[in-house]
Amino acid sequence: MNFKPFFLLLILAISWSTVSLAAPVTHAMSNTAEPIPSAAKPMPNVAKLMPNVNRPMPNSNKQVPEQAITPIQTAATYKASDNINIAEYFISEKLDGVRARWTGTQLITRNGNVIYAPKWFTDNWPNVALDGELWTQRSSFEAIASIVLSHTPDERWRAVKMMVFDMPISDVPFASRVSAMESLVRGANSSNLAMISQFTLSSQRLLEAKIDEVTAKGGEGLILHHKGAFYQSGRSNQLLKAKRYSDAEAKVIGYVEGKGKFAGMLGSLIVETPEGIQFKIGTGFSMKQRQYPPPMNSWITFKYFGLTKKGIPRFASFRHIRPAKDLPNL
Repeated sequence: MNFKPFFLLLILAISWSTVSLAAPVTHAMSNTAEPIPSAAKPMPNVAKLMPNVNRPMPNSNKQVPEQAITPIQTAATYKASDNINIAEYFISEKLDGVRARWTGTQLITRNGNVIYAPKWFTDNWPNVALDGELWTQRSSFEAIASIVLSHTPDERWRAVKMMVFDMPISDVPFASRVSAMESLVRGANSSNLAMISQFTLSSQRLLEAKIDEVTAKGGEGLILHHKGAFYQSGRSNQLLKAKRYSDAEAKVIGYVEGKGKFAGMLGSLIVETPEGIQFKIGTGFSMKQRQYPPPMNSWITFKYFGLTKKGIPRFASFRHIRPAKDLPNL
């Protein structure tokens, strides 16, 4: 297929006035094996044991106009039982970084907060909108977030790349957008701007093997994007995330003190989902995180493996704090 006409169309015709307004993003419901009574409270002496839990969360985020951040497309969950034709999809690794949009003039988070990148970081980038992930390496979300969400950029940005995965254009199929993105990234000739590798597989068996391979190397999983899909606002059934676990966000509302080797430290977090469901998370923490747990009212990301009949997440485990600037629309 000759993508050149599409590329020219993208460069000449892109305009923010043509995209639709963003729809709310739907997030997975969450709970654990033990629901917590609605009156759950933090340990009375937790502030003394763990000094940072009552630290106020900063809220000095500068936002850009809504038209610069809409639409935002998010992925649905891949299910093997859907029996999709794998060959019709481009496949890429799902990177665990900070999602960002290059508006053509500046970097912003998914919810419109300005990302204070060094000026040199975006030199020579194209003046069209690109969606991507600010990323360094696998299993490093908190380190990446501490770099790219700081208001005072420093030399740590040298390790960061903007890994481009889409263009928010509503009337061009994904296969053509891939061709355009590749041309734009090559033209920018920037060591800080790269394209997430897009590849194809011919069967579900090969897809399952690839998910296992990426997961074994510390990756999150894969993204499947239908070649003929148009960019749309909100969750798209033609954009699928394929992982060995699910994840979601919850707010910290209390603490349970540890016992035994965790005495005097965090035992479990008491959290609440956006749907109002409360439960405990007691695994996934490092010793340092048990000594200095997430602050009260902060948001965390946790992983789980399916839900019980009561809708409670099975084997819920802490992943990382979710910075306020990177929160989805919960």
